[in-house]
Amino acid sequence: MNHMLGQARTIPTGRADMAVDVGLRSFMLGVYNKMALGLLLTGLLAFAVGSNAQAMAVVFGTPLRWVVMFGPIGLLLISAFAMRNPSPLAANLIYWAVVSMIGVGMGAIVYTYAGIPGGMIAVAKAFLTTAVAFGALSLWGYTTKRDLTPMGTFLIMGVVGLIIASIVNMFIASSALHFAISVIGVGLFGLLTAFDTQRLKYSYYEYGGDARALSVITTFGALSLYLNFINMFQFILSIMAPRD
Repeated sequence: MNHMLGQARTIPTGRADMAVDVGLRSFMLGVYNKMALGLLLTGLLAFAVGSNAQAMAVVFGTPLRWVVMFGPIGLLLISAFAMRNPSPLAANLIYWAVVSMIGVGMGAIVYTYAGIPGGMIAVAKAFLTTAVAFGALSLWGYTTKRDLTPMGTFLIMGVVGLIIASIVNMFIASSALHFAISVIGVGLFGLLTAFDTQRLKYSYYEYGGDARALSVITTFGALSLYLNFINMFQFILSIMAPRD
């Protein structure tokens, strides 16, 4: 997913500090619009599944749950390692497939929190908090003159460590570790939001004359930001969730 974006690290920082560019603004607007549509679809699917007991039984009471749980990861791995030069159509298919599976899977959140007093209010608050934090961090990534590229390795290592800690906590079920994972997760995916936003900005200057490449980058850029938002939301919701 990031193989095309990663090449933009060769862009001199000075070029990214040019005066406001209409083309760049249009490109970034396209990324945000696609991400917003992805979030809208995710919300609609989550509520459609989570508010219907029969749908929940079909999704989570059959082998389909494995598709919902691991399908997005599988598609992301395929896009990262097997698709070196994806077409705009292939990129869109991956994007909407990942968004759809995550949306269906998040039906479990709606189902769970709808049965908890104040649960859906917590979901709404977590979403609004995520939106504000995401917007601020993405704006910082877009406007800062500091090159955030060196953060990449640190952030990747942090995410890997977070995954390992989450797996460990599945067995030990430590509430303290769960809280720490949530707090660190918010920070990591917040920084990834700024990092990915700046990388998209650099990518525009790298591929500005290639409409096909920009179409693919728009889609995968929207997917990167979408995943950052979804992960931030889930960690923030975990922190703000009502306690029995």
